[in-house]
Amino acid sequence: MSTVLSDYELAQAISHGSVACIGDLYERHRRMVYSVCLRMTGNVMEAEDLTQDVFMQLMKKVGSFRGDSKFSTWLYRLTINQVLMHIRSTVRRRESPNMLEALAKTRIVKHSFSDRVVDGITLHSALAKLPPGSRSVFVKFDVEGYNHEEIAGLYGFSTGNSKSQLHKARRKLRKLLA
Repeated sequence: MSTVLSDYELAQAISHGSVACIGDLYERHRRMVYSVCLRMTGNVMEAEDLTQDVFMQLMKKVGSFRGDSKFSTWLYRLTINQVLMHIRSTVRRRESPNMLEALAKTRIVKHSFSDRVVDGITLHSALAKLPPGSRSVFVKFDVEGYNHEEIAGLYGFSTGNSKSQLHKARRKLRKLLA
């Protein structure tokens, strides 16, 4: 009789070097990971590639799973982050000349991780209500894909200020778009 290990036990085994256990986690969670990737990208090939990327990231980060929540919740967040990083790098490479067009296509991920695409006019109106500093950092980071060090260099302030401005912008946008 073989015992079926829990997700937590598999994660612990992987973090201690047992890479053979990744197959079990992959079989249990690949459909959920693929579904999230497909829903966020709308592209089958990108979703397949990103699913593989997520499980590669899992190998590196599984040690950070403490078991405070369900493993699937932790993996869902890892998947969302991986796809968002991919989208940011894609948007940055594309460097759309029309900022509002790029914003209209950008997904705003709320705490519920809903898959709504915010209407361009509503987003434009909400962005106009942000203070100029927060708005410019939000656009540079979330739309154009710059990192905090690059933003700090562009505007001549610290990376901490960039992070703070981004946090304020996101918080205000959540309230305005709720």
